[in-house]
Amino acid sequence: MDLRDYLRVLSRRWHVIALVALLGTTAGILASVFATPEYRATTTLFASLQSGADTSQLNQGNAFTEARVQSYADVASSPKVTGPVVKSLRLDITPAQLAKRISAEAPLNMVLVRLTVTDTQASRAARMSNAVAARFAQVIRELERPEKSKSASPVRLTVTQPATVPSAPSSPNTTLNVALGLAVGLFLGLGLGVALETVDTSMRDSKALAECLAGAGGPPVLSSIVQDPRAVRQPVSLRDDRHGPRAEGFRKLRVNLQFADVDQRPKVIAVTSPLPREGKSSVSVNLAATLAEEGARVCLIDCDLRRPSIAPALGLVRDAGLTTALVGQAELHQVLQSAGSFTVLTSGMIPPNPTQLLGSTQFGSLLHTLAEQFDHVVVDTPPVLPFADTAAMAPAIDGYLLVARAGRTSRSQVVDALRILERVNVPVLGAVLNGAPARGEGDAYGYAYKYRPKQNTTERLTALVSSRFAAVVPGRGPAAKGHGAPASAKTRPQNQVTRPVFVDGLSPSVVPSPPNGGEPTPGQLRLGSERP
Repeated sequence: MDLRDYLRVLSRRWHVIALVALLGTTAGILASVFATPEYRATTTLFASLQSGADTSQLNQGNAFTEARVQSYADVASSPKVTGPVVKSLRLDITPAQLAKRISAEAPLNMVLVRLTVTDTQASRAARMSNAVAARFAQVIRELERPEKSKSASPVRLTVTQPATVPSAPSSPNTTLNVALGLAVGLFLGLGLGVALETVDTSMRDSKALAECLAGAGGPPVLSSIVQDPRAVRQPVSLRDDRHGPRAEGFRKLRVNLQFADVDQRPKVIAVTSPLPREGKSSVSVNLAATLAEEGARVCLIDCDLRRPSIAPALGLVRDAGLTTALVGQAELHQVLQSAGSFTVLTSGMIPPNPTQLLGSTQFGSLLHTLAEQFDHVVVDTPPVLPFADTAAMAPAIDGYLLVARAGRTSRSQVVDALRILERVNVPVLGAVLNGAPARGEGDAYGYAYKYRPKQNTTERLTALVSSRFAAVVPGRGPAAKGHGAPASAKTRPQNQVTRPVFVDGLSPSVVPSPPNGGEPTPGQLRLGSERP
């Protein structure tokens, strides 16, 4: 991995790295909070020779003392020092335990010895340090005294700075513990992020999906649809933001589909995915809306008889649809509903045998009829890997469109789905990456979908109010200028009845239907069991 790979790991796995770093910092804080405070008291002693009259003898004595002081440090924790100190202070610890609390330091080229004692009580640490220093000086005098001689020791240790009661504990060091915990957490988080990135086989951008398809000999990536949290509330991106990143992504898909198969342009396009919850239904709805944007007649069919989702997303009736027409309970034109710019054939009642129903000749005849009536037919199908429904309807399909979700669909799942679709001898027109990161896809091309026409706020508000008012009250609005207001309920002819019409995914409106049982206007839903 080079530097760019590590930066990519930081950008993708930053939440993991931040979480582990936070855990490390928390561990450092907890270690400081629950640790027992310890105090350190230091006593400084000066070593000197008591003999020497002239300068040369003093210099020799000073060199002798410096060399001996280095050995004195080890004597401070010897039993000869710790034993009497424990007994004199009546400590509840052993001489060996006291020795572990004593540290002696003899700086180079100096004749000083610093004795430091650590304890959980500040006052006791000071008393122990002074007692150890006094006993230490006595032991050194005894060791330096000539054997079988009553003369004094030539070396004398004098306390120059006695220990005082420390005002603050020396440990725990909260700042050091927090910094150490943060550093260890960042290091472990980076390692965990690299490990997760190594074992992660999901595709995060369109480049990874294109490489996966190229390696499997599959089709190209036709478009990349960015992630937008508003897509749940606004399933049709063209109506939410006509010049937003999602809308532009679907326009790119529409343009690339025109060049997918120039010799035989597909009319019936099946949209599928390897597994559920990868956004195939959202792609189907927006593809139909984008194709209809050019003025083409488009029909969207919900063939996902396992878990249909188009009808609730667009606010349409689900119980009367595809299965209703296949079993002969209604004519095809009676169950077609309007979603504004395109027509929708919902799933109908969920059957017990979806695979047999979608593979039947009646289903093929129904798609053939719709292909003659419409310029484009978009079919939302079940996922490929769990079910055989998508492969069963292959004889009636002109081409498949494979949808993969960024960060969710793995490379192996895409390859397996591609192999299944290739066995039915129906071309896979291309792939779509759904839920791609907006920043990553925009930065890859040097822009972030900020190029859009400017529109006055008042104009946008007026257009929105006019469109909604025209949708809720048919016969009013810009298209009905010059016409009178609709007849009221009191003056409406008795031979007229009302039926629901679903416009633009809104709530049902009421419009008069033609008398004498005439054909309904486009967008109306008429069933044999319909009641006025």
